[in-house]
Amino acid sequence: MITAKQLTCEYFENPIGIDVRRPRLSWQLESDERDVMQKAFRLQVAEDPRFQKMLLDTGRVFSDCSIHIAVEDLEVFSLKRYYWRVKVWDREGRQTDWSETAYWEMGLLDSEEWRAKWIVSGEQTFAEKPPYFRRIFRTAKPIQEARIYATSRGLYELHLNGERVGDRYFTPGWTNYNKRLQYQTYDVTSLLKTGENIVGAIVGKGWFSGNLGWQGRKNIYGSRSGLLLELHIVYADGEREVIATDQRWQVGTGPILTSEIYHGEAYDARLEREWTTLENDGGKWTPAETADFSRSVLVAQESQPVRKINEIKPVKMMITPKGETVLDIGQNITGWIRFSIDGEKGREVVLRHAEVLDKDGNFYTGNLRSARQTIRYVQKGEKNETFEPHFTFHGFRYVQLIGFPPPVDPSRFTAVVLHSNIQPTGRFECGYPLINQLQHNIVWGQKGNFLDVPTDCPQRDERFGWTGDAQVFVSTASFLTNVAPFFKKWLRDLKSEQLENGGVPHVIPHVMDAHEHSSTAWGDAAVICPWVIYKNYGDRRILEEQYDSMIAWVEYMRHQGDNEYLWNTGTHYGDWLGLDARPDSYKGATDEDLIATAFYAYSTSVLVKAAKALDRQYDAVIYQHLYHQIVEAFQNEFVTRNGRLAVQTQTAHVLALAFNLVHGPAKERMMKRLADLIEDADFHLQTGFVGTPYLNFVLTRIGRADLAFRLLFQESYPSWLYQVKKGATTIWEHWDGIKEDGSFWSEDMNSFNHYAYGSIGDWLYRSVLGIDTDEEKPGFKHIRISPLPVRSMSWAKGELESVHGLIRSQWIYLDHDQVEIQVTIPANTTATIFLPHADEENVTESGKPVAQMAGLHSRRKDRDGMHLEVGSGTYTFRYTYLDEKEKRPLAGAAD
Repeated sequence: MITAKQLTCEYFENPIGIDVRRPRLSWQLESDERDVMQKAFRLQVAEDPRFQKMLLDTGRVFSDCSIHIAVEDLEVFSLKRYYWRVKVWDREGRQTDWSETAYWEMGLLDSEEWRAKWIVSGEQTFAEKPPYFRRIFRTAKPIQEARIYATSRGLYELHLNGERVGDRYFTPGWTNYNKRLQYQTYDVTSLLKTGENIVGAIVGKGWFSGNLGWQGRKNIYGSRSGLLLELHIVYADGEREVIATDQRWQVGTGPILTSEIYHGEAYDARLEREWTTLENDGGKWTPAETADFSRSVLVAQESQPVRKINEIKPVKMMITPKGETVLDIGQNITGWIRFSIDGEKGREVVLRHAEVLDKDGNFYTGNLRSARQTIRYVQKGEKNETFEPHFTFHGFRYVQLIGFPPPVDPSRFTAVVLHSNIQPTGRFECGYPLINQLQHNIVWGQKGNFLDVPTDCPQRDERFGWTGDAQVFVSTASFLTNVAPFFKKWLRDLKSEQLENGGVPHVIPHVMDAHEHSSTAWGDAAVICPWVIYKNYGDRRILEEQYDSMIAWVEYMRHQGDNEYLWNTGTHYGDWLGLDARPDSYKGATDEDLIATAFYAYSTSVLVKAAKALDRQYDAVIYQHLYHQIVEAFQNEFVTRNGRLAVQTQTAHVLALAFNLVHGPAKERMMKRLADLIEDADFHLQTGFVGTPYLNFVLTRIGRADLAFRLLFQESYPSWLYQVKKGATTIWEHWDGIKEDGSFWSEDMNSFNHYAYGSIGDWLYRSVLGIDTDEEKPGFKHIRISPLPVRSMSWAKGELESVHGLIRSQWIYLDHDQVEIQVTIPANTTATIFLPHADEENVTESGKPVAQMAGLHSRRKDRDGMHLEVGSGTYTFRYTYLDEKEKRPLAGAAD
């Protein structure tokens, strides 16, 4: 029995308001049998859900592809809904029933189709108070359906007939608003009524004109907030009407006095009546002005919107030694507090937000720098007043309460977690509780920093889309969640901000000084991120879209300095926060020219793979030659005749080995030297942002998984578990953000929610669980399962909801040195399962000899273990596992 399920269009289930002219459709196959593969499919697209008005019928298409099927032979039109379904045949000739019906709905495809005009407030008194826009209108007939298409210069919140529209926050998101501006689509059919209606929006400063950066800049994209909105109504009789922003709209102010992303919000609840009433309120509403802002930059929402994802109740309330009343929610989060209060009209209460307490247990905000993270609320004098902010978010675990009448009831406070609504896809758990807490911290580090853009931190006066952080974490992120739409949007932002010479700004969107761009390992996000998304999601289109950007970055590196094969010029971040740094430096001791040339080689090698994937064979040849020249230059510059690396740091050796820049005896020497450097550091890492993501992968590849696990299990500083033992609930920016004596690292840069070092998760998933994809068949069409059982962990299990379906890997140590490995491979995929240190004579699958297992395509044995080629299904293996401390390299590790 096979079924087609999980139908998506451009990664989303039944999306509305998309502007992709060649939408791509995907589905998954489900079967309880082994070795199931799709042989053919048939797609139908219609105007109606009963498929009586057929627009496209592909007939039987002989293909095993079930993801990203582009609808080539269908012309799509704005505002139109398309219904689709699929039927599948397997290799045995069996066919599924028609799948459930899915749909997608187009938005406005052309900027010329917009009827709305931009409207703005014309009064200078609105400089701090967000403008409230509204329009009163009447409908005289029954309504069939209605949509709102909206965007803003600033952040907007929509209301219709007194109800908040939708569950999205921080719309329209953060882009370079003068180049790309997203609009959102809302189904508001249920909110409209026959008769009098009022539609309105509040527009906050947000990233558009609010404070951005530690230099206190404002108005980076403009100084005048604005709203662009169209309400499309379809009546039951088929007539259509559009209510659009124009000079008939009114503007006023409301209870929000100020609202800034960094600083928080001030709200006077006594002014709420002015917004909710339909009356003119004595002339306080004035006509809005229209403005001639561009509509040519408009694009439909591309990534997942920010939503409320979790709610957490405080775990305790405390009085600090300084007498502060503080709530502890038990988890460092990004979001805000919703609270309710009774009391007198005009009383002001204040909430301040912080990540940690100081070593004496007092409320601590030093690491926020200039960010205030403060909520001020003036009561209107009613019972059970409830408030949560609108256009601000905080990074916090602790909340100081000021002005709340005693006794304070902590049950009236709720922490609301907000981030991009990215579907969780990966899970990891093991028999080592501290590692499970580390996994928890990795997950919450991503949750806290994937708020429309991949930020570095969510609390201080920064919160930027740092390219270096994004590229070191993108692989980890793509296991934990479906980040393909998220990075598609961000990479389009990157491409739009890329310099004419191919340079890449340090942060995307680019809000730093013009000269702050193109550091090695940071700018490489232009190449590494698209490749990782392609590899993990099989998304060829993202490679096609970003290909020119990838080439531009490689060519930028090529044209730096006198030698086109070495990058030995420019200013770089180096091995940022490496522990071998000088006392007065943030940069680790690894030579910046070595790092730059290593990443130059690596990005060029990735570009070669991208060119081959896109059938750009000429480019592949050209850049393959360039890659070899860079490797040769690297060896001449940084490797002695006797094979010694000139830079004696952990990171230097990690990069040389990770990027395959050395071979033969030199490689053998560096493998040994890396192990020596770790042992010399008393089995501690000294790597920073650049070296850490690759460290354990390299150790595993060279046959020193024992060292990789020793680093993972290390509990003393510096280590991942040092933070865990110090009570961390997210990943820290510094290995010693809180020092052993309880004091802090420098206040100028000490985030306690900074996901970069969470890149160790990539190793947990791809090595400990052993779940990986074959680059030749991306998107986990062919899966590689190669787990690393280790007795000190006892067991590990995890799963990945790939674009083809659910992949599982788990292992457990049994009695008498027996290990059990269980693997699930989804239908319509194949896999190579590697059983380390296994011999066919002592391996069983579901109690039978391996040779008799169903779903087996082939098998082979080498000195490292058994390699099994299998089809889909669940497999359970048992065998005697040799001592995991064997140090011999895996086959092929040394040339």
